[in-house]
Amino acid sequence: MAGMKVGRRRQWSLGDTYDFIATFLHKPDIRPIYPSASPGSRRHYQTSNGQATHINRIRTNRLHIPVSTSRYGYPARRIEVARRHFHDYFVTNLPSSSLHPDSKSSTGPHHKLPRAASTPHTPGTGPSPAAAPPMVGMSREMTVVRIPLRSAKHHFGVSVSRGTRPYNEDTYQAGTLEIPAFAKRAPISLSRAGKTASATSADSASGDPQVFYFGVFDGHGGNECSDFLREELHGYLEKTAGTFELASSLKTGKKKERGVGGPSVERGENSELASRGSESLQNVKTKSEKDVEKDLNIPIKDKDGRIEQPPASPAIESEKPVSVGSNKPKTIELERSLVAQWKETVGGYFRRFRPEHFTLSSSSGDEPAAETPVSIETVLMYAFLQADLDFITAQAQKPDPDNNHSDKPLNADDILDRPSHLSSQHRIGGPTRFVGGSTASIALISTPTPTPFWHPASPSTLVVAHVGDTRILLCNTATGLAIPVTTNHHPSSPIEGARLRRYAATFVTDSFGEERMSGLANTRAFGDMRSKRIGVSAEPEIRRVELAPAEYSFLVLVSDGVSGTLTDQEIVDVVKEAKTPEQGARDVVGFATEVSREGDNATCLVVRLGGWERRIEGGMGSMGTKEVRDFRKGDALDPRRGRT
Repeated sequence: MAGMKVGRRRQWSLGDTYDFIATFLHKPDIRPIYPSASPGSRRHYQTSNGQATHINRIRTNRLHIPVSTSRYGYPARRIEVARRHFHDYFVTNLPSSSLHPDSKSSTGPHHKLPRAASTPHTPGTGPSPAAAPPMVGMSREMTVVRIPLRSAKHHFGVSVSRGTRPYNEDTYQAGTLEIPAFAKRAPISLSRAGKTASATSADSASGDPQVFYFGVFDGHGGNECSDFLREELHGYLEKTAGTFELASSLKTGKKKERGVGGPSVERGENSELASRGSESLQNVKTKSEKDVEKDLNIPIKDKDGRIEQPPASPAIESEKPVSVGSNKPKTIELERSLVAQWKETVGGYFRRFRPEHFTLSSSSGDEPAAETPVSIETVLMYAFLQADLDFITAQAQKPDPDNNHSDKPLNADDILDRPSHLSSQHRIGGPTRFVGGSTASIALISTPTPTPFWHPASPSTLVVAHVGDTRILLCNTATGLAIPVTTNHHPSSPIEGARLRRYAATFVTDSFGEERMSGLANTRAFGDMRSKRIGVSAEPEIRRVELAPAEYSFLVLVSDGVSGTLTDQEIVDVVKEAKTPEQGARDVVGFATEVSREGDNATCLVVRLGGWERRIEGGMGSMGTKEVRDFRKGDALDPRRGRT
């Protein structure tokens, strides 16, 4: 720099502080280009759009610590370059004209997409959703845009509260995945292969309709494991699907499925999309109060005036997995290798471990392996087990915070004045061993056509993978009943008890009447490395549900801070009374926090489905639990409550 002596540094400014902090923050849209500039100069960074950006760095030489092996065991490149950051948005088509797409004159009340929050979709250097569906063609009518899922309050809502706890261990994730579609093929009546049609949701990079991903994670003992699942679990799913060479369930060699018609200037208000949506809603035959009264599972008050929680309703039956194309020999080899790693690393329960949806021979080796079709369920099982193995293996290699007899210096892990836990963005957990864990419940939604799953005319497929006591619920449009999609993995469950009693020596009941195994309330969880040998695994419970057009009104994902206080029907009834999913999520968390005695962390995600417009018409509407909810609220406001 001119006018300055050699070796003299200029005065440190506030802008330099911000630049210095920015180098350590995890930015999803910035990653370094590794042929870097010389030390002390301005290093080049690349955004997701491929544009070069300059960021001033502090004058210091820093070593890049490459990762020697990937999460799947084979040599990996630098993770910062290979990693595709999570898409917390979805890609759709909005009319380019000044006519607002939300007006009733176009597509009706089903599509209130936030135009103000949308940005033009420009494909980057890596995989990204396609510019437009093939059936639209090059036209000025539709513009392909990105819409953040959090901004689409009429389609998705989330609310989080730490309750009375000093910190929040709950996390969540929502967005789209780059995996092949797994939905059933659409009926001929929805295909309309011979007609020109336009859709309202763009395709993914693979050419399939976008796959939506929603997850809730409830940590215990700390938030290291739940944070890991929020940031990494979707990456394991995408990587596993690519490694298995999983094919789309929609690929048959014929013409691509077309969505039902959407809004256009020529069609005006009587578009095929709007007419089919209205028809699907009208075809829903709602049930009366008498029809659903016997199935209504609501709490009751005992003789002392206290509320008794009813037993949980049975979960919905799962559809059979749909077999898709894959590299079967490679998949079987990876499955056997993963099970062998669990046997060698952990042992105990995992010595006879035979995961569902895997093709494995008997433990004795005498019987040949039964052929199991490769499906999205196989990918979910492998991804969950691999993520859990990576997490506990990483924790086992760290120093135990309870061991104070180590002579290791405090700065032994520092590298050139930088702490080692900052050397890689993908270090699992903190600098010391984490012995806690986390539950996980994720929902994947795939559609056979580009028409989005929230439209009343669109069928879709829901696949749920679940570990622990976080819950996923559906609301049936015709009956208004809460339909559980998951079950709680507690020691009191007959299935879990039979699975673990030969390994777990201690099943005890705590002062609250809850059965625990070795001090844990959940028999399946990520982490919890000290309880792995007795069977606390991350083997997910997987269910596939086919969603007919407008059959269900919405989907709810909650942590045990909500489900431990409110029943399934109460949660669903609170959402029914809200105008938007965003308001529904806030109301559920607010009500659960207000009436809770434990004050646990509470998280709720609400996802709009095709029957949203008629969510309050089926059965007893939201009045079935109104009396109980009013009693809970009155009891919470009673100043004498804390004395009993």
